[in-house]
Amino acid sequence: MIGISKLYCGTVEPSDALRYGRQSDKLPSHLLQFSADKRPVVVWNVTRRCNLKCIHCYAHAKDKAFKNELSTDEGKALLDDLAQFGVPVILFSGGEPFIRKDLPELARYAVERGMRAVVSTNGTLITPERARIFKEIGLSYVGISLDGMEEVNDRFRGVKGAFKGALEGIRNSQEAGIKVGLRFTINKLNVGEIPRIFDLVEELNVPRICFYHLVYAGRGSKLIEEDLSHEETRAVVDLIMERTKDLHDRDKPKEVLTVDNHADGPYLYLRLLKEDPERAKEVLELLKMNEGNSSGRGIGCVSWDGSVHADQFWRHYSFGNVRQRPFSEIWTDTSNDLMKRLKDKKKYVKGRCALCKWLDICAGNFRVRPEAVTGDLWAADPACFLTDKEIGIQ
Repeated sequence: MIGISKLYCGTVEPSDALRYGRQSDKLPSHLLQFSADKRPVVVWNVTRRCNLKCIHCYAHAKDKAFKNELSTDEGKALLDDLAQFGVPVILFSGGEPFIRKDLPELARYAVERGMRAVVSTNGTLITPERARIFKEIGLSYVGISLDGMEEVNDRFRGVKGAFKGALEGIRNSQEAGIKVGLRFTINKLNVGEIPRIFDLVEELNVPRICFYHLVYAGRGSKLIEEDLSHEETRAVVDLIMERTKDLHDRDKPKEVLTVDNHADGPYLYLRLLKEDPERAKEVLELLKMNEGNSSGRGIGCVSWDGSVHADQFWRHYSFGNVRQRPFSEIWTDTSNDLMKRLKDKKKYVKGRCALCKWLDICAGNFRVRPEAVTGDLWAADPACFLTDKEIGIQ
């Protein structure tokens, strides 16, 4: 994650992370990206079932029951292990997590064991009663996916009424006192919606929004041709920075982040270097703390069937299953060659990534994208939009 509001608008200083000691068990959630120990945030896809039919779903979710999902007791055993391992945040995802009837029980169990519980959802199933229950449980945050205004969003979601349902979920969560954020996946089919999404964030007083770059996984792998060109990506990142600063300058600050393309960090730094060189020095220190993509290190994923993945986009490769071994054991077992390499993948990337002067800041970006395009997961990430000159090669 690249904190646009933090880095570009100066809402977090290097001393903030240092003041908290940079240990993940002491850091507030908005500073976890700067932790030194990088205990993983774990995404648990609690179900593969979903009431929508999103065209870019990384999980190939469907509206039907799947028999291989972890049971409630197996889920609690997983949460016990994650808590003991020091996982700071458990993100319940899917499919659509609110379809699982035992989600309140699992979320409560996680909170009681000292983890921060958050939910990633399409928002359509958040009733006032459910929102009240999760507020009482101590849910830290709910991230609701929107990929445009009504017409565009419903086309992406494959169900008419999805937009209105998501807005109801936002309002119900807010009225219950739960922090709400929006999630938006950028591609050619919806890039024109971004200004209107910023307007919506302001109108609904939503405090946080994450803009996700497209990752070629699941049904999203069919959208490779709909990914932005490098020039279009640069224009979008500029737009996001400018709209974020506009809110900040009008004393209506929002937490704005871009996700899944760590080239955004050096790009932001290079822009700031022209606008405010002194501030740019501080931003560079924060980017070094961030350390770029952390798949297989700072973030991990447990699938509905207990399979452990480097992140939620790596479903084609499992390191093991929590039904046979605890997550903590799987995660630290570097006898697996891929796990070992992901722990320090800067040594193994190839091409432009290997030559890039920002490698320590970006860490080679996403490995799923080059694998999808070239078949070589260590090749350069094709979504990197920095020029050869910007990365230090001629």
